[in-house]
Amino acid sequence: MNKLAYLECPTGIAGDMCLGALVDAGVPIDYIVEKLSSLGIAHEYELRAEQVKHNGQQATKVHVELLDHHHHHHHHEGHAHVHGRYLPEIEQMISSAKLPARVEGMSLAVFRKLADAEGAVHGISPEKVHFHEVGATDAIVDIVGTCLGLDWLGIEQLYCSAMPTGGGTVKAAHGVMPVPVPAVLKLWEIRGGVPVYSNGIEKELCTPTGVAIATTLATAFGSPPPMTIQRVAKGAGTIQLPIPNILRLWLGESTNDQLPIPNSQLPIPNLETISVLETQIDDLSPQAIAYTFDALFNAGALDVFSQPIVMKKSRAGILLTVICYPEKLAKCEAVLFQETTTLGIRRSTQQRTILPREIHQVQTPLGEVRVKVAYHQGSLTNVQPEYEDCAALAKQHQKSWREIHRLALQSWYKQIGNW
Repeated sequence: MNKLAYLECPTGIAGDMCLGALVDAGVPIDYIVEKLSSLGIAHEYELRAEQVKHNGQQATKVHVELLDHHHHHHHHEGHAHVHGRYLPEIEQMISSAKLPARVEGMSLAVFRKLADAEGAVHGISPEKVHFHEVGATDAIVDIVGTCLGLDWLGIEQLYCSAMPTGGGTVKAAHGVMPVPVPAVLKLWEIRGGVPVYSNGIEKELCTPTGVAIATTLATAFGSPPPMTIQRVAKGAGTIQLPIPNILRLWLGESTNDQLPIPNSQLPIPNLETISVLETQIDDLSPQAIAYTFDALFNAGALDVFSQPIVMKKSRAGILLTVICYPEKLAKCEAVLFQETTTLGIRRSTQQRTILPREIHQVQTPLGEVRVKVAYHQGSLTNVQPEYEDCAALAKQHQKSWREIHRLALQSWYKQIGNW
């Protein structure tokens, strides 16, 4: 059975409401405080939780109390902000904190999604976004703390309900804006498939922080998935509304009979942001291209490939494409300028869907092989032995690569595939 969670958002979603629901679900507040301390900003805030009531219903309210209140900016759930931060600073902070790998990946993905949305709204690159509403201390705590909580609970898949649009206007760093604020609308647009509706409440109900968490980490939006409910936790908002201002977190297990995910530490499926570099070349030897491939992979490229093209004046050439994470863009671009004859490189930012995957070690009659296993919504979708392991055994035993590949698959299904 897969461990599932469902976010029910009758009054919207905000980062501190997510944190409150997770603490209400049993995640120790001391654990969150301890792990967050590695971010290096513990001197900027204090974190505490309390039980509150909204319209007679009890829920957990998490407070991020800032220790420096000189700079106050708008935030839906009542937080003040110390100062804004740029995306590279936030990414460096998270990457250097030695958080659990899954938490680091999810946190980086949420902030990258926010940067994409804010950048699209303001017409600038994600790296140049100055996070007024979502980049200061409280939001970093909300986002990383939420990812810590999901990981602590062992949630394998997260689902989310439709979201209320809210209404009216709100004051922010860029002036008075209509609700939903532009970043929230852009997050819904980028993700796609997010059902929204009006519940008649003219307030800001969905904040950029909360929506970024949901649109980055949720597998799907709408009705609850088939599941057996084991617990319902409640995270409280700040303001009083006509209906209880509470985010409800349903925790349980899937009820389908699909192949289960054997490792509860798999990442939650999500969209991730990648950078794409492209340049066409018609005056470079194939040997230099091959060397450039190796140099790009050493610089952190995720993939490199070339395509034959016909350039101006009917000259034969190649289109060289590099895919990398945004933080590796500068290094990969430097390699292209150093190792090729190009005079210009096009860059773009794109989204790609990443399936949860894990590496299994299997023992074949000829030796050990690593096997990459991928899942989609709890179902096994792909099993592939690692090329390098198969090639090494093929050379060692003077067998064909295809024979080693077949033995590895056979061993995986025999040793691991039959739970």
